[in-house]
Amino acid sequence: MSTSQQLPTHHQGGPKPIKRKHSASYYVHRVSESLSTRISKILCGIFLTLLFVTGIAAFISWLSLRPHRPRIYISSFSIPGLDQSNGFENAEIRFNVTARNANRAVGYYYDSVEAFVYYRDQAIGSTPLVDSFYQEPKNTTILYKVLKGATLDVNNDRWKEFRNDRALGTVVFRLDVTAMIRFKVSTWDSKHHRMHANCDVAVGRDGSILATSKNKRCPVYFT
Repeated sequence: MSTSQQLPTHHQGGPKPIKRKHSASYYVHRVSESLSTRISKILCGIFLTLLFVTGIAAFISWLSLRPHRPRIYISSFSIPGLDQSNGFENAEIRFNVTARNANRAVGYYYDSVEAFVYYRDQAIGSTPLVDSFYQEPKNTTILYKVLKGATLDVNNDRWKEFRNDRALGTVVFRLDVTAMIRFKVSTWDSKHHRMHANCDVAVGRDGSILATSKNKRCPVYFT
């Protein structure tokens, strides 16, 4: 018989894979692992949700409780006798400072409140306004003071400068208010912060505050 007429040969495939049988304890272990993974994911999700909600609540509380700076205004300021050439002999400066607490839940403790008056960047007077007081939220306090005698340094030359400015229509001063302030939120008090309020104020020929300066909000900063 020729090779071209040889009968086809059949090759049997390799051995079939053996199906491995698992015991009951194996399946119990697999189910236990699956439950543990699902519980861990659930707990992790709950934790992240609580963390997110707590963060949002803390942020909202911070927005509502964060302290705003005190608002300081000069409601009145005058130099009686500015129209008199010898007015320096009895010179005095009278002023009212308005302190406003615009916070809803934050109070202020004011300590060592002082006022300084400057003319052309030179101090011409200073005085304590009040030793200390507590200002409740949404409250306005008016502090009144008169500088004269030992608290006011105005001589004849200085008075002439006032009157020269008066002849031009305006005399400009700067009133600085300083204080040691603590913020109070419920039962918590902050540390002391030194407050500075710089108030430019102009008076007219009659020595009274001009409308452009009256009740104008003063810049406030802390050191």
